[in-house]
Amino acid sequence: MASFALRAPIPPDSLRRALNRTLSPAIRVLEAEIVPSDFHARHSTVAKTYEYRVYLERPTHSPVRPIECPPSLARYVYSYPWPLDFQALEEAAKLFTGTHDFLSFAATDPDVAARSGRNPTITAEDDEERGGRGAVRTIFGSSWDQRAEGDSMVFVYRVRGSGFLHHMVRNLVGTMLDVGRGYRRAGEIPAMIAARARAGAGPTAPARGLFLHSVEYASNMWNRSTSPV
Repeated sequence: MASFALRAPIPPDSLRRALNRTLSPAIRVLEAEIVPSDFHARHSTVAKTYEYRVYLERPTHSPVRPIECPPSLARYVYSYPWPLDFQALEEAAKLFTGTHDFLSFAATDPDVAARSGRNPTITAEDDEERGGRGAVRTIFGSSWDQRAEGDSMVFVYRVRGSGFLHHMVRNLVGTMLDVGRGYRRAGEIPAMIAARARAGAGPTAPARGLFLHSVEYASNMWNRSTSPV
């Protein structure tokens, strides 16, 4: 999703075709529309939904040979080598709903402090978005689903919120995978949130399982959902 002002009035469909002729074949503009002058693709959002997909190489605790992730899926899932307790994942996911300070789940960039003197866990992009909120975000929904994939399973985490800090979804997932594997308990999550320290939460899950599912805007603005990218 992107928004910008043009110096010359170009019909939206003509702009879409021109961009697609220029872009790499791996990228396609599906639609272009004229929007109000005060619309901003990032700052005007009221909610976003992300998905994270985990392929289970060992769907059970049985000591059988791991199930190799199919090549067609490998780029789009985190191929996880240990069994996961789905109920534990669900219990952990519910604890993230509501309004919280998610500083423990924000990316840490030590260079930010040296460059700007600001909190190193808030990136420059987050500084633009936060509007005085710091790391406070509202999570409207947080849950796991499971889908059969050949002889194995794909666990899909879906989270919808008012906004997200840099790497926040991947840090939530990494923490929950520790819970699902038995390294941590779901009951520890409220203390992780309260600590407001990245070191108190779990690891960052790899980027390859993450998808932006949809973006929502206020009803009086241009309202559009995106497809997963």
